[in-house]
Amino acid sequence: MLYSQSTCRNFCFYLLPAFSLQAFSSAVEALRLANEVLGREGYSWQIISDDGEPVASNCGLLVGANSSLSFEREKSRRLISAPAVVVVGGRNAPSPHKQLEAWLRECRNRRSSLVGISGGTIVLARAGIAEGRRCAVHWEQFPIFSERFLGVSATQTAFERDGDLYTCAGGDAPFDMFLDLVDGDHGTTVVNRICEKAIACRTRSAGDRQRLPLHSRVRLNHQAVIKIIEKMEANLTEPLLLDQLVGAAGLSRRQIERLFRRELGCSPSRYYLDLRLERAHLLLISSRLPVVEIAMACGFISASHFSKAYRDTYGCAPHQSRLPVHQRKKMRSSGPELVRTRKIDRRLSNERVPNCH
Repeated sequence: MLYSQSTCRNFCFYLLPAFSLQAFSSAVEALRLANEVLGREGYSWQIISDDGEPVASNCGLLVGANSSLSFEREKSRRLISAPAVVVVGGRNAPSPHKQLEAWLRECRNRRSSLVGISGGTIVLARAGIAEGRRCAVHWEQFPIFSERFLGVSATQTAFERDGDLYTCAGGDAPFDMFLDLVDGDHGTTVVNRICEKAIACRTRSAGDRQRLPLHSRVRLNHQAVIKIIEKMEANLTEPLLLDQLVGAAGLSRRQIERLFRRELGCSPSRYYLDLRLERAHLLLISSRLPVVEIAMACGFISASHFSKAYRDTYGCAPHQSRLPVHQRKKMRSSGPELVRTRKIDRRLSNERVPNCH
């Protein structure tokens, strides 16, 4: 619905600890430029923190707050309609916050638009707001998000729009997402003028790919390869055979293999394996799932096969990825003797740990 020339749309940005400064500034800059193009205050915004104090971003820069969560929650109870709420997070999963989640549910009940940026989408999912809805999740957070929130339709796209719920992966994707909001309010002409001012030659639409495929250093344009990659990404737990993947592209197996080598520098099977190993790596460093369960979730039929493939790619055993960086380096430099000693110690102590070496 287009907003009238006299309407000012308000946004409340709730900043989580270690929020992404890039993502936050991208969103606010889209609104600031919209006001500049409109020649008036079509959008306003305020910053909210848990206690009303400045919040440190992921780079350590402090951003001041206009209000606290408790004050805004009390104020919203006296209003007929509440402003749109934007929860801005970062790469790390935020800690549970019952008061924040309760406020978000209250805002939803008042039909406020809700926006999740990066880790902010996790907060919306915890509050039950994203249940049964489509959400864009950063590719690094995607594996554990998919495991924790089975009722959410998570996607690895730049941003998603599902009714009055907006979510995006972070980075500079909030700029595209907020331009989509401006487009709905004021039309494409305003958006084009904003892009001219921002020197933005291209804006992404809801559902566009979040990132370039693995190994790719140039933009991938061949639709057949993109279709196969999307099918691979959707079938990591139970990998498909290459012949099954080729059928979706309408080309022969030889043609697909040639395209993958030309576009990505590797075979389709190698690319598929790298996707599964990447998912396993992200699960290892972001969850406490047992190594065997992670292997199964990533389509490996045995822990030994998974361990060998993982070591060949990441240079260490799966369980070692959970150690601090300096410990991993020390273990790598210790050579085979340390590995042999650890195996003997494990047998002697009768540890019930899956043998993934």
